[in-house]
Amino acid sequence: MRPALPSATYTTLPPVGPPGSLADRCSSPIRLAGERLTVNRDTGEIVERFTSTDAPFGVVLLACGNRRASRCPSCSEVYRHDAYALVRAGVAGDEERGVPADVATHPRVFATFTAPSFGAVHRRVVRGTSVLPCRARSGENRCAHGRAITCNVRHDEKDSAIGQPLCPACYEYTGAVLWNAHVGALWRRTTIAMTRLLAARVGVARSEIGKLVRLSFVKVAEFQTRGLVHLHVILRLDGPGAAPTAPPTWATSELLCEIVAACAAQTSLRTIRPDGTPLRVRWGVQLDIRAIRAGAEGEGSDGAVAGYLAKYATKAAETAGGADRRLRSPYEIGLLPVSAHARAMMATCWALGGLPQYEHLRLRAWAHMLGFRGHFLTKARRYSVTFGALRSARVRYRASLAMIARGVIGVPSLAEESTLVIRAFAFAGIGAPRIADLLRHQDGSAP
Repeated sequence: MRPALPSATYTTLPPVGPPGSLADRCSSPIRLAGERLTVNRDTGEIVERFTSTDAPFGVVLLACGNRRASRCPSCSEVYRHDAYALVRAGVAGDEERGVPADVATHPRVFATFTAPSFGAVHRRVVRGTSVLPCRARSGENRCAHGRAITCNVRHDEKDSAIGQPLCPACYEYTGAVLWNAHVGALWRRTTIAMTRLLAARVGVARSEIGKLVRLSFVKVAEFQTRGLVHLHVILRLDGPGAAPTAPPTWATSELLCEIVAACAAQTSLRTIRPDGTPLRVRWGVQLDIRAIRAGAEGEGSDGAVAGYLAKYATKAAETAGGADRRLRSPYEIGLLPVSAHARAMMATCWALGGLPQYEHLRLRAWAHMLGFRGHFLTKARRYSVTFGALRSARVRYRASLAMIARGVIGVPSLAEESTLVIRAFAFAGIGAPRIADLLRHQDGSAP
Protein backbone atom coordinates (compact mmCIF):
# COMPACT_ATOMS: atom_id res chain seq x y z
CA MET A 1 0.00 0.00 0.00
CA ARG A 2 1.28 3.43 -0.93
CA PRO A 3 2.38 5.33 2.18
CA ALA A 4 1.04 8.77 3.02
CA LEU A 5 2.93 11.42 1.11
CA PRO A 6 4.22 14.68 2.59
CA SER A 7 1.66 17.47 2.80
CA ALA A 8 3.47 19.52 0.15
CA THR A 9 3.08 16.69 -2.36
CA TYR A 10 -0.63 16.55 -1.75
CA THR A 11 -0.82 20.24 -2.03
CA THR A 12 -3.66 22.28 -8.06
CA LEU A 13 -1.23 24.10 -9.88
CA PRO A 14 -0.46 27.82 -9.78
CA PRO A 15 -1.29 30.10 -12.69
CA VAL A 16 2.45 30.57 -12.99
CA GLY A 17 4.70 27.58 -12.51
CA PRO A 18 8.47 27.31 -12.60
CA PRO A 19 10.32 24.96 -14.94
CA GLY A 20 9.91 21.39 -13.77
CA SER A 21 6.36 21.99 -12.49
CA LEU A 22 3.56 19.45 -12.82
CA ALA A 23 2.39 21.22 -15.98
CA ASP A 24 5.58 20.11 -17.71
CA ARG A 25 4.56 16.48 -17.22
CA CYS A 26 0.96 17.02 -18.31
CA SER A 27 -0.10 15.24 -21.52
CA SER A 28 -2.15 18.19 -22.75
CA PRO A 29 -1.21 21.38 -20.87
CA ILE A 30 -3.09 24.65 -21.38
CA ARG A 31 -0.97 27.52 -22.69
CA LEU A 32 -1.63 30.98 -21.26
CA ALA A 33 -0.23 34.39 -22.15
CA GLY A 34 -0.37 37.46 -19.93
CA GLU A 35 1.07 38.87 -16.74
CA ARG A 36 0.76 38.88 -12.98
CA LEU A 37 1.27 41.91 -10.75
CA THR A 38 1.84 41.94 -7.01
CA VAL A 39 0.72 45.33 -5.66
CA ASN A 40 1.21 46.90 -2.24
CA ARG A 41 -2.27 47.35 -0.74
CA ASP A 42 -1.40 50.61 1.03
CA THR A 43 0.70 52.50 -1.51
CA GLY A 44 -0.39 50.92 -4.81
CA GLU A 45 3.25 50.28 -5.68
CA ILE A 46 4.01 47.35 -7.98
CA VAL A 47 6.46 45.32 -5.92
CA GLU A 48 6.72 42.27 -8.20
CA ARG A 49 5.83 41.59 -11.82
CA PHE A 50 5.83 38.44 -13.92
CA THR A 51 4.96 38.18 -17.61
CA SER A 52 4.61 35.12 -19.78
CA THR A 53 7.43 36.43 -21.97
CA ASP A 54 9.76 35.65 -19.07
CA ALA A 55 8.83 31.95 -19.26
CA PRO A 56 10.26 29.40 -21.69
CA PHE A 57 8.49 29.49 -25.08
CA GLY A 58 6.86 32.77 -24.02
CA VAL A 59 3.80 31.09 -22.49
CA VAL A 60 2.75 29.79 -19.10
CA LEU A 61 1.79 26.12 -18.92
CA LEU A 62 -1.18 25.10 -16.80
CA ALA A 63 -1.84 21.40 -16.18
CA CYS A 64 -5.11 20.12 -17.65
CA GLY A 65 -6.14 18.58 -14.31
CA ASN A 66 -7.93 15.63 -15.95
CA ARG A 67 -8.54 12.87 -13.44
CA ARG A 68 -8.71 10.07 -16.04
CA ALA A 69 -5.54 8.02 -16.34
CA SER A 70 -6.42 7.28 -19.98
CA ARG A 71 -6.29 11.01 -20.77
CA CYS A 72 -3.39 12.27 -18.65
CA PRO A 73 -1.33 9.90 -16.48
CA SER A 74 0.44 12.76 -14.69
CA CYS A 75 -2.64 14.77 -13.66
CA SER A 76 -4.56 11.61 -12.76
CA GLU A 77 -1.73 10.61 -10.42
CA VAL A 78 -2.00 13.97 -8.66
CA TYR A 79 -5.77 13.50 -8.41
CA ARG A 80 -5.27 10.01 -6.98
CA HIS A 81 -2.92 11.31 -4.29
CA ASP A 82 -5.48 14.02 -3.41
CA ALA A 83 -8.24 11.40 -3.28
CA TYR A 84 -6.11 9.25 -0.99
CA ALA A 85 -5.43 12.18 1.33
CA LEU A 86 -9.13 13.14 1.39
CA VAL A 87 -10.37 9.61 2.10
CA ARG A 88 -7.70 8.73 4.64
CA ALA A 89 -8.20 11.96 6.58
CA GLY A 90 -11.81 10.93 7.15
CA VAL A 91 -10.97 7.47 8.51
CA ALA A 92 -7.70 8.11 10.35
CA GLY A 93 -7.83 11.86 11.01
CA ASP A 94 -5.42 14.56 9.90
CA GLU A 95 -4.73 17.33 12.39
CA GLU A 96 -2.73 19.30 9.81
CA ARG A 97 -5.79 19.53 7.56
CA GLY A 98 -8.27 20.21 10.32
CA VAL A 99 -9.63 16.68 10.87
CA PRO A 100 -9.18 15.52 14.50
CA ALA A 101 -7.28 12.29 14.99
CA ASP A 102 -9.98 10.78 17.19
CA VAL A 103 -12.24 10.18 14.17
CA ALA A 104 -10.33 6.88 13.98
CA THR A 105 -12.27 5.79 17.08
CA HIS A 106 -15.70 6.67 15.64
CA PRO A 107 -17.95 3.92 14.22
CA ARG A 108 -16.88 3.44 10.61
CA VAL A 109 -18.14 1.06 7.93
CA PHE A 110 -16.87 0.18 4.47
CA ALA A 111 -19.72 -0.93 2.19
CA THR A 112 -20.05 -1.84 -1.48
CA PHE A 113 -23.43 -1.29 -3.18
CA THR A 114 -23.88 -3.23 -6.42
CA ALA A 115 -26.30 -3.06 -9.32
CA PRO A 116 -29.07 -5.60 -9.94
CA SER A 117 -29.05 -8.01 -12.85
CA PHE A 118 -30.46 -7.00 -16.21
CA GLY A 119 -29.52 -10.24 -17.93
CA ALA A 120 -27.05 -13.11 -17.70
CA VAL A 121 -23.44 -12.18 -18.50
CA HIS A 122 -20.19 -14.07 -18.58
CA ARG A 123 -18.38 -13.98 -15.27
CA ARG A 124 -15.31 -15.26 -13.49
CA VAL A 125 -16.30 -17.47 -10.57
CA VAL A 126 -13.62 -18.08 -7.95
CA ARG A 127 -14.13 -20.20 -4.86
CA GLY A 128 -11.10 -20.35 -2.66
CA THR A 129 -8.19 -21.04 -4.99
CA SER A 130 -10.30 -22.72 -7.69
CA VAL A 131 -11.82 -21.11 -10.77
CA LEU A 132 -15.25 -22.59 -11.49
CA PRO A 133 -17.21 -22.74 -14.76
CA CYS A 134 -18.92 -19.50 -15.71
CA ARG A 135 -22.53 -20.72 -15.78
CA ALA A 136 -22.67 -24.51 -15.59
CA ARG A 137 -26.14 -26.01 -15.81
CA SER A 138 -27.34 -29.51 -16.47
CA GLY A 139 -29.27 -30.27 -19.63
CA GLU A 140 -29.86 -28.13 -22.68
CA ASN A 141 -30.75 -24.60 -21.64
CA ARG A 142 -31.64 -22.04 -24.29
CA CYS A 143 -33.32 -18.67 -24.14
CA ALA A 144 -36.32 -17.53 -26.14
CA HIS A 145 -33.97 -16.52 -28.97
CA GLY A 146 -32.43 -19.98 -29.21
CA ARG A 147 -29.10 -19.06 -27.63
CA ALA A 148 -27.45 -21.27 -25.03
CA ILE A 149 -27.59 -19.75 -21.55
CA THR A 150 -24.89 -22.03 -20.20
CA CYS A 151 -21.13 -21.51 -20.22
CA ASN A 152 -18.65 -24.09 -18.95
CA VAL A 153 -15.59 -21.94 -19.60
CA ARG A 154 -13.33 -21.10 -16.67
CA HIS A 155 -12.64 -17.50 -17.65
CA ASP A 156 -9.24 -15.94 -17.16
CA GLU A 157 -9.04 -12.56 -15.37
CA LYS A 158 -8.32 -10.75 -18.65
CA ASP A 159 -10.83 -12.65 -20.75
CA SER A 160 -12.67 -10.11 -22.92
CA ALA A 161 -15.85 -12.19 -22.67
CA ILE A 162 -16.32 -11.30 -18.97
CA GLY A 163 -19.22 -8.89 -18.58
CA GLN A 164 -20.64 -9.59 -22.03
CA PRO A 165 -24.24 -10.90 -22.14
CA LEU A 166 -24.86 -14.51 -23.05
CA CYS A 167 -27.74 -13.33 -25.22
CA PRO A 168 -27.67 -9.65 -26.23
CA ALA A 169 -31.29 -9.87 -27.39
CA CYS A 170 -32.41 -10.92 -23.90
CA TYR A 171 -30.36 -8.28 -22.09
CA GLU A 172 -32.45 -5.36 -20.82
CA TYR A 173 -30.35 -2.47 -22.08
CA THR A 174 -33.05 0.09 -21.35
CA GLY A 175 -33.19 -0.90 -17.71
CA ALA A 176 -29.39 -0.93 -17.43
CA VAL A 177 -29.04 2.58 -18.86
CA LEU A 178 -31.84 3.97 -16.70
CA TRP A 179 -30.28 2.36 -13.62
CA ASN A 180 -26.94 4.06 -14.33
CA ALA A 181 -28.74 7.36 -14.84
CA HIS A 182 -30.61 7.13 -11.52
CA VAL A 183 -27.92 5.69 -9.25
CA GLY A 184 -27.08 9.14 -7.87
CA ALA A 185 -30.70 9.77 -6.90
CA LEU A 186 -30.90 6.27 -5.45
CA TRP A 187 -27.87 6.93 -3.25
CA ARG A 188 -29.33 10.23 -2.01
CA ARG A 189 -32.56 8.46 -1.11
CA THR A 190 -30.55 5.75 0.67
CA THR A 191 -28.70 8.25 2.86
CA ILE A 192 -32.01 9.87 3.82
CA ALA A 193 -33.38 6.45 4.72
CA MET A 194 -30.31 5.76 6.88
CA THR A 195 -30.87 8.92 8.90
CA ARG A 196 -34.56 8.15 9.34
CA LEU A 197 -33.91 4.56 10.39
CA LEU A 198 -31.23 5.72 12.81
CA ALA A 199 -33.75 8.05 14.40
CA ALA A 200 -36.26 5.21 14.67
CA ARG A 201 -33.72 2.91 16.30
CA VAL A 202 -32.81 5.58 18.84
CA GLY A 203 -36.44 6.48 19.44
CA VAL A 204 -36.33 10.18 18.59
CA ALA A 205 -38.02 12.32 15.94
CA ARG A 206 -36.31 12.62 12.57
CA SER A 207 -35.79 16.32 13.14
CA GLU A 208 -34.00 15.63 16.45
CA ILE A 209 -31.51 12.95 15.38
CA GLY A 210 -29.07 15.61 14.14
CA LYS A 211 -28.73 16.88 17.71
CA LEU A 212 -27.43 13.48 18.80
CA VAL A 213 -25.47 11.98 15.93
CA ARG A 214 -24.61 12.77 12.32
CA LEU A 215 -23.80 10.49 9.38
CA SER A 216 -20.82 11.36 7.18
CA PHE A 217 -19.65 9.48 4.12
CA VAL A 218 -17.36 9.41 1.11
CA LYS A 219 -18.23 7.33 -1.95
CA VAL A 220 -16.43 6.32 -5.12
CA ALA A 221 -18.16 4.94 -8.20
CA GLU A 222 -16.66 2.05 -10.14
CA PHE A 223 -17.80 0.56 -13.44
CA GLN A 224 -18.20 -3.19 -13.46
CA THR A 225 -17.26 -5.12 -16.60
CA ARG A 226 -20.96 -5.47 -17.45
CA GLY A 227 -21.17 -1.67 -17.78
CA LEU A 228 -23.08 -0.96 -14.56
CA VAL A 229 -21.92 1.24 -11.71
CA HIS A 230 -21.44 0.11 -8.16
CA LEU A 231 -20.42 2.25 -5.21
CA HIS A 232 -17.66 1.85 -2.65
CA VAL A 233 -18.63 3.85 0.44
CA ILE A 234 -17.10 4.70 3.80
CA LEU A 235 -19.71 5.77 6.37
CA ARG A 236 -18.91 7.30 9.75
CA LEU A 237 -21.00 8.33 12.75
CA ASP A 238 -20.06 11.60 14.48
CA GLY A 239 -21.47 13.62 17.30
CA PRO A 240 -23.37 16.90 16.77
CA GLY A 241 -21.64 20.15 15.97
CA ALA A 242 -19.69 21.67 13.12
CA ALA A 243 -16.57 19.61 13.82
CA PRO A 244 -16.59 15.77 13.83
CA THR A 245 -16.90 15.18 17.58
CA ALA A 246 -17.24 11.82 19.31
CA PRO A 247 -20.71 10.22 18.96
CA PRO A 248 -22.78 8.82 21.87
CA THR A 249 -21.74 5.45 23.28
CA TRP A 250 -24.77 3.71 21.81
CA ALA A 251 -23.58 4.61 18.28
CA THR A 252 -21.55 1.54 17.33
CA SER A 253 -20.19 -0.01 14.16
CA GLU A 254 -22.61 -2.92 14.58
CA LEU A 255 -25.58 -0.53 14.65
CA LEU A 256 -24.28 1.26 11.56
CA CYS A 257 -23.83 -2.06 9.71
CA GLU A 258 -27.43 -3.04 10.50
CA ILE A 259 -28.77 0.28 9.27
CA VAL A 260 -26.77 0.16 6.03
CA ALA A 261 -27.95 -3.39 5.28
CA ALA A 262 -31.60 -2.59 6.02
CA CYS A 263 -31.65 0.58 3.91
CA ALA A 264 -29.90 -1.08 0.98
CA ALA A 265 -32.60 -3.76 0.91
CA GLN A 266 -35.56 -1.41 1.34
CA THR A 267 -34.68 1.73 -0.62
CA SER A 268 -35.81 2.13 -4.22
CA LEU A 269 -37.29 4.63 -6.62
CA ARG A 270 -39.59 4.29 -9.59
CA THR A 271 -39.28 5.41 -13.17
CA ILE A 272 -40.89 4.29 -16.42
CA ARG A 273 -39.67 2.54 -19.52
CA PRO A 274 -40.37 4.00 -22.97
CA ASP A 275 -43.39 1.70 -23.35
CA GLY A 276 -44.91 3.07 -20.14
CA THR A 277 -44.23 0.04 -17.93
CA PRO A 278 -42.78 0.86 -14.49
CA LEU A 279 -39.14 0.20 -13.64
CA ARG A 280 -38.06 -0.14 -10.02
CA VAL A 281 -34.53 1.19 -9.48
CA ARG A 282 -32.95 -0.54 -6.49
CA TRP A 283 -29.65 -1.98 -5.28
CA GLY A 284 -28.48 -5.45 -6.18
CA VAL A 285 -28.70 -8.34 -3.74
CA GLN A 286 -24.91 -8.52 -3.40
CA LEU A 287 -23.95 -6.19 -0.56
CA ASP A 288 -20.59 -6.21 1.19
CA ILE A 289 -20.46 -4.43 4.58
CA ARG A 290 -17.39 -4.43 6.80
CA ALA A 291 -16.65 -2.52 9.96
CA ILE A 292 -13.37 -0.58 9.97
CA ARG A 293 -11.61 -1.26 13.26
CA ALA A 294 -9.24 1.20 14.88
CA GLY A 295 -5.66 -0.03 14.75
CA ALA A 296 -6.44 -2.78 12.24
CA GLU A 297 -3.78 -3.96 9.81
CA GLY A 298 -3.90 -5.38 6.31
CA GLU A 299 -7.08 -5.14 4.22
CA GLY A 300 -9.12 -3.58 7.01
CA SER A 301 -6.62 -0.83 7.86
CA ASP A 302 -7.26 2.87 7.30
CA GLY A 303 -4.56 3.15 4.64
CA ALA A 304 -5.72 0.05 2.76
CA VAL A 305 -9.32 1.25 2.57
CA ALA A 306 -8.26 4.75 1.48
CA GLY A 307 -5.94 3.35 -1.16
CA TYR A 308 -8.69 1.06 -2.45
CA LEU A 309 -11.09 3.96 -2.98
CA ALA A 310 -8.42 6.27 -4.42
CA LYS A 311 -7.53 3.63 -7.00
CA TYR A 312 -10.93 3.95 -8.66
CA ALA A 313 -10.98 7.75 -8.59
CA THR A 314 -8.88 7.94 -11.78
CA LYS A 315 -10.95 5.41 -13.74
CA ALA A 316 -14.23 5.82 -15.58
CA ALA A 317 -16.40 4.02 -18.14
CA GLU A 318 -13.38 3.13 -20.29
CA THR A 319 -12.67 0.29 -17.84
CA ALA A 320 -16.00 -1.26 -18.89
CA GLY A 321 -15.49 -0.63 -22.60
CA GLY A 322 -16.86 2.91 -22.65
CA ALA A 323 -15.23 6.09 -23.95
CA ASP A 324 -13.30 8.81 -22.13
CA ARG A 325 -14.70 11.64 -24.28
CA ARG A 326 -18.20 12.88 -24.99
CA LEU A 327 -19.88 11.77 -28.21
CA ARG A 328 -21.14 14.33 -30.70
CA SER A 329 -23.26 12.08 -32.89
CA PRO A 330 -24.51 8.48 -33.04
CA TYR A 331 -22.14 7.96 -35.96
CA GLU A 332 -19.20 8.05 -33.53
CA ILE A 333 -20.60 5.11 -31.57
CA GLY A 334 -20.00 2.74 -34.48
CA LEU A 335 -16.41 3.95 -34.88
CA LEU A 336 -15.30 3.46 -31.29
CA PRO A 337 -12.99 0.49 -30.58
CA VAL A 338 -15.28 -0.87 -27.87
CA SER A 339 -17.10 -4.12 -27.20
CA ALA A 340 -20.48 -4.84 -28.76
CA HIS A 341 -22.05 -4.67 -25.30
CA ALA A 342 -20.69 -1.19 -24.57
CA ARG A 343 -21.69 -0.03 -28.05
CA ALA A 344 -25.25 -1.28 -27.44
CA MET A 345 -25.44 0.63 -24.15
CA MET A 346 -24.21 3.83 -25.82
CA ALA A 347 -26.73 3.38 -28.62
CA THR A 348 -29.48 2.88 -26.04
CA CYS A 349 -28.41 6.09 -24.28
CA TRP A 350 -28.60 7.99 -27.55
CA ALA A 351 -32.02 6.56 -28.44
CA LEU A 352 -33.52 7.22 -25.00
CA GLY A 353 -31.96 10.69 -24.89
CA GLY A 354 -34.13 11.71 -27.83
CA LEU A 355 -37.36 10.97 -25.95
CA PRO A 356 -39.09 13.85 -24.08
CA GLN A 357 -39.61 11.89 -20.85
CA TYR A 358 -35.85 11.40 -20.43
CA GLU A 359 -34.74 14.88 -21.44
CA HIS A 360 -33.81 15.78 -17.84
CA LEU A 361 -31.38 12.85 -17.69
CA ARG A 362 -29.25 14.25 -20.58
CA LEU A 363 -28.49 10.71 -21.73
CA ARG A 364 -26.90 11.80 -25.00
CA ALA A 365 -24.42 14.01 -23.19
CA TRP A 366 -23.53 11.05 -20.96
CA ALA A 367 -23.66 8.30 -23.57
CA HIS A 368 -19.88 7.85 -23.32
CA MET A 369 -20.41 7.09 -19.60
CA LEU A 370 -23.11 4.53 -20.41
CA GLY A 371 -25.74 6.80 -18.86
CA PHE A 372 -24.01 7.46 -15.54
CA ARG A 373 -24.00 11.22 -14.90
CA GLY A 374 -22.73 11.55 -11.36
CA HIS A 375 -19.38 12.48 -9.91
CA PHE A 376 -16.99 9.62 -9.29
CA LEU A 377 -15.97 10.81 -5.84
CA THR A 378 -18.36 12.66 -3.58
CA LYS A 379 -18.50 13.14 0.16
CA ALA A 380 -20.53 14.63 2.95
CA ARG A 381 -19.53 18.20 3.76
CA ARG A 382 -18.09 17.36 7.16
CA TYR A 383 -16.40 14.07 6.27
CA SER A 384 -12.90 15.50 5.82
CA VAL A 385 -10.81 18.02 3.92
CA THR A 386 -11.99 19.14 0.46
CA PHE A 387 -10.31 18.90 -2.92
CA GLY A 388 -10.40 22.70 -3.05
CA ALA A 389 -8.37 22.97 0.14
CA LEU A 390 -5.77 20.54 -1.17
CA ARG A 391 -5.50 22.42 -4.46
CA SER A 392 -5.24 25.77 -2.72
CA ALA A 393 -2.40 24.43 -0.60
CA ARG A 394 -0.66 23.24 -3.74
CA VAL A 395 -1.08 26.66 -5.33
CA ARG A 396 0.62 28.30 -2.37
CA TYR A 397 3.37 25.69 -2.36
CA ARG A 398 4.11 26.00 -6.09
CA ALA A 399 3.90 29.78 -5.94
CA SER A 400 6.49 29.81 -3.15
CA LEU A 401 8.79 27.65 -5.31
CA ALA A 402 8.40 30.16 -8.13
CA MET A 403 9.27 33.01 -5.74
CA ILE A 404 12.35 31.12 -4.55
CA ALA A 405 13.43 30.52 -8.14
CA ARG A 406 13.27 34.28 -8.79
CA GLY A 407 14.98 35.12 -5.50
CA VAL A 408 12.12 37.15 -4.03
CA ILE A 409 11.02 34.85 -1.21
CA GLY A 410 11.01 36.40 2.25
CA VAL A 411 10.77 40.01 1.02
CA PRO A 412 8.62 41.92 3.59
CA SER A 413 6.87 43.93 0.87
CA LEU A 414 5.62 40.65 -0.64
CA ALA A 415 3.92 39.40 2.52
CA GLU A 416 0.50 37.91 1.74
CA GLU A 417 -1.42 40.15 4.16
CA SER A 418 0.02 43.39 2.71
CA THR A 419 -0.17 42.67 -1.03
CA LEU A 420 -2.78 42.20 -3.72
CA VAL A 421 -2.15 39.83 -6.65
CA ILE A 422 -3.69 40.83 -10.00
CA ARG A 423 -3.60 38.28 -12.81
CA ALA A 424 -4.49 38.82 -16.47
CA PHE A 425 -3.90 35.71 -18.56
CA ALA A 426 -5.50 34.77 -21.89
CA PHE A 427 -5.87 31.40 -23.56
CA ALA A 428 -3.03 30.77 -26.02
CA GLY A 429 -3.57 27.13 -27.00
CA ILE A 430 -3.58 23.54 -25.82
CA GLY A 431 -0.70 21.11 -25.87
CA ALA A 432 3.00 21.25 -25.20
CA PRO A 433 4.88 24.02 -27.04
CA ARG A 434 6.88 23.04 -30.10
CA ILE A 435 10.39 23.93 -31.14
CA ALA A 436 8.92 26.42 -33.61
CA ASP A 437 7.27 28.24 -30.68
CA LEU A 438 10.64 28.52 -28.95
CA LEU A 439 12.26 29.91 -32.11
CA ARG A 440 9.52 32.49 -32.52
CA HIS A 441 9.91 33.48 -28.88
CA GLN A 442 13.67 33.87 -29.28
CA ASP A 443 13.10 36.02 -32.38
CA GLY A 444 10.83 38.30 -30.34
CA SER A 445 7.62 37.44 -32.18
CA ALA A 446 4.35 36.72 -30.38
CA PRO A 447 3.86 33.16 -29.05
